[in-house]
Amino acid sequence: MPESVVSLARFILDECFGLRLRRVMTIGQFGYDWSQGDNPDFMELLRCRDVLLKDLELEKLEISMGMSEDYAEAIRMGSTNVRVGSKIFGARDYPNKKLEF
Repeated sequence: MPESVVSLARFILDECFGLRLRRVMTIGQFGYDWSQGDNPDFMELLRCRDVLLKDLELEKLEISMGMSEDYAEAIRMGSTNVRVGSKIFGARDYPNKKLEF
């Protein structure tokens, strides 16, 4: 996967002049059992970030991983941004909506 990430990042840097590449982000597997070790989704994001830094000779990329249920583990693994809206505001109510195409 890092190869496709490098290709996308290179395109952003070379062709998308209105964008700045500042961070990489993932949402880890919901309900991951941390007794099994570090979340593989988080480990893959860290690996992608390291490849981007090296291959594109970037100085820094922030890491955005971790949500209300796993933010502590994400911070322990190096996350610089977490999303904790549900912890602050409570869970959202997603009404069942009929999709129309």
